[in-house]
Amino acid sequence: MSGLTLKHFILKQQALNLYRQAVRATRSIPDKSARVQTISWIRSEFERNRHLSDVKLIEDKIFSGRRELRRILPTAHIPPS
Repeated sequence: MSGLTLKHFILKQQALNLYRQAVRATRSIPDKSARVQTISWIRSEFERNRHLSDVKLIEDKIFSGRRELRRILPTAHIPPS
């Protein structure tokens, strides 16, 4: 693929929003060490998937990320889409 499409830019924004929501959700973790480790894990997951270019795969990763965040931090407010 030679360039990024509008869909890629939209997905990039969605991924960035999910990252921010995930980091904000860690504020509810009372143990500072656990919070730091959780943020580190979140960052590593996003970094690991940073170079994906397949739109369907990116959409699946964002969906999975939202589901995972709801599972590990159920008190976090994560929009369904």
